[in-house]
Amino acid sequence: MPSSIITSNSLLAIDVGAANTRAVLFDVIEGEYRFIASGIAPSTAEAPIKDVAEGARNAVANLQKIVGKTLLDSSRGIITPTQANGSGVDALVITLSAGPTVKTVVVGLLKDVSLDSARRLTETTYTRIMDSMSLSDQRKPDQQIDSLMRVRPELVVIAGGTDGGASRSIQKLLEPIGLASFLMPEEKRPTVLFAGNQKMEEEVKTLVGSLSTSLHFSPNIRPSLETEDIDPAERELARMIINIRKRQIKGVDLLDLWSGGHMLPTAYATGRMVRFLSKVYGSQKGILSVDMGASATVIAGGFKNKSTLKVLPQFSLGQNLVGLLNYTTLDNILEWSSLDISSGVLLDYLHQKSLYPATIAATQEDLAISQAIAREALYLAMQTAKKDFPQNIANIKPNLTPLFEPILAGGGALSDASRPGQSLLLLLDGIQPVGITTIILDQNNLLPLLGVAASQNNILPVQVLESGAFLSVGTVVSPVVSARYGTSILKAKLSYENGAEANIDLKFGSIETLPLANGETGKLTIQVLRGADVGFGPGRGGTIPVSGGALGVVFDGRGRPLDLPDDPVRRRELIKKWNWTLGGG
Repeated sequence: MPSSIITSNSLLAIDVGAANTRAVLFDVIEGEYRFIASGIAPSTAEAPIKDVAEGARNAVANLQKIVGKTLLDSSRGIITPTQANGSGVDALVITLSAGPTVKTVVVGLLKDVSLDSARRLTETTYTRIMDSMSLSDQRKPDQQIDSLMRVRPELVVIAGGTDGGASRSIQKLLEPIGLASFLMPEEKRPTVLFAGNQKMEEEVKTLVGSLSTSLHFSPNIRPSLETEDIDPAERELARMIINIRKRQIKGVDLLDLWSGGHMLPTAYATGRMVRFLSKVYGSQKGILSVDMGASATVIAGGFKNKSTLKVLPQFSLGQNLVGLLNYTTLDNILEWSSLDISSGVLLDYLHQKSLYPATIAATQEDLAISQAIAREALYLAMQTAKKDFPQNIANIKPNLTPLFEPILAGGGALSDASRPGQSLLLLLDGIQPVGITTIILDQNNLLPLLGVAASQNNILPVQVLESGAFLSVGTVVSPVVSARYGTSILKAKLSYENGAEANIDLKFGSIETLPLANGETGKLTIQVLRGADVGFGPGRGGTIPVSGGALGVVFDGRGRPLDLPDDPVRRRELIKKWNWTLGGG
């Protein structure tokens, strides 16, 4: 690519997470952007330091040692732009996921219309919905005010009223919010986002403008009853969250200043990248990204005409880990374990990990527990996120995971896995993909950083994605079929570029692999049995080109939805066998 289109050379991206802060350097090598290296340090949002800027400096200091380039000045500030002696960087961008969930109240006119849209909008970032209000709310105004005073929300999201529609009903809903805000101390008043009928702006300013910490407006997320458009409001909300974080966490304002305002919530940056990729791939299938972090599990889906973003703090792997038991049981988590572990040991682990989210597994037992927890959290997150996927997307059966190509996965649970096979089995169990897809591991958690970098440099993300900075695990074939254990459900032939061939006879309940190295391509001919469906239709096979990866072509013959044996001994033996097949040990 001609270097004339590259206007800025080096870019430093910092991701401030709940457990770890990472500093990543991108630079131009032979005329194209590349991922150079990353430095990691514990995040410092919590006691005793309680200043995220310190963790960022430490991560950059560690990066300096790796790349042998000075990035911090004598007062530990970032050197920008690049100096004549080669020190510093030309640009800095930051993503942020550290911090407590933002207490939020959502308000909408109609429960199944604008209130639903307001909920979807609110769930695109690190919030916890504490209360909701609509016209169907049976409470009296004084009861609503009492509830708001109890909750003390940091954020209120208001939607409702089609553009040009009636406004009196919205006024009725806004009055309790205005009164409750008036009764709160000034510094405790919520930030308000109004994303409803545009003609109401002046009235909203009158009713709540002087009574909120700050009042923001975005285009109507429900301009008509049939239309939902939350993207512009999502952008506004992302910036609002950064401003709320500035009040909550020391150091965020300094980092924002360093980046010149190029700071985004990590989840929003991920969603932006998935939107971009769905346009690049332009396939009939969707594109899926899962990121399992200490503050939330983030699931972003990019589809032909719509993208979805779901931030799920309740399924995080950090301080809120014990809260996972509000959605599942210890026995359900232990079903994913390859070792015989008691529920008491698991409960102890959940409490310990909640207190020290940055710890990594030191024993086989710890690893088995952490992987089992991650599987259950990812499974629950996928089931929740699926409800908001568009209706008309490509699928084999409506109740199963839709068809995706590719699936991108990152986050601590996957980075901590010692082998790609461990990560792949975790993803196969948690996401339960169907049909034929490519699984790509974002081992360095670059996706959100590329999303925020795009605002500074739109060439960089494209070139880094094409450079091999992500690890392709391989092509996965997951037939949808129900059969007896050990019955043949699929036969496949892989034809290599050099003329060689490899065959497989997949039996129900097993996982098999065929070797196909990274960078290699081949042709895969599939013949299905017993009415199995891999995306060509029930009982229909076909031939497709496939790309290689760390594990080649993987065949998951365990059926969908995945049904593990009830007998614990047999179940654990099977999990060990599947792990072994994928080189997970």
